Amino acid sequence: MVEVGVHEAKTTLSKLLRQVAAGEEVIISRGGRPVARLVAIDHPGQRILGEDAGRYVVGEDFDRDLPDEVLDLFDA
Repeated sequence: MVEVGVHEAKTTLSKLLRQVAAGEEVIISRGGRPVARLVAIDHPGQRILGEDAGRYVVGEDFDRDLPDEVLDLFDA
């Protein structure tokens, strides 16, 4: 774990991001007190086309006209 001050974090952000990408954790402090932690985000991985197929079925009447009482609510 690396700890840097705010000024150093601003001036060396690219370097710090490379360290974080390599698995390092960076603590950013202000006045000697930790205020933030810079860590890598977890990537969910490659998205697979069609992975969720069949999880939701669209009803046959999904595009039918709305009833008049519902349409009237939009004019209120």
